[in-house]
Amino acid sequence: MTRQTTAAAPRGLIFLRTAIALQTLTLFFQAVTAGMLLTSSHGYLMHDVGSKVMYAAAMLNVLAAILAWRPGGGSPRPVLYATGFLLLASAQVALGIAHVPSFHVPLGVVMFALSTLALVQILSPRLPLRPAARS
Repeated sequence: MTRQTTAAAPRGLIFLRTAIALQTLTLFFQAVTAGMLLTSSHGYLMHDVGSKVMYAAAMLNVLAAILAWRPGGGSPRPVLYATGFLLLASAQVALGIAHVPSFHVPLGVVMFALSTLALVQILSPRLPLRPAARS
């Protein structure tokens, strides 16, 4: 393992942690602004802008997962999770544009739960950062 490879792993992991935290925060913001839709005239605009930021955060998460995986030699599992999450975010945006709250709202709750679980998992010190080497 070269010095460059070992130095890239912590930076990639920090970037991934930051991206997942940002994604989770934007999803929480979306939940708050969804509630504001019921009580405020500014709720729609904030929810609309927040949806664009949330989608960008999901794309950033994919990028961070790839950068943590390739140069650092980490697990490819976060790339799969981030890609799946981006697909959920795409469905969420489509459902919001189509004004289908019966699916849009529950999917938002599921997305927030999944993002929170991913954040807890990536921040947990007891979980291995790399898959165990096979003998």
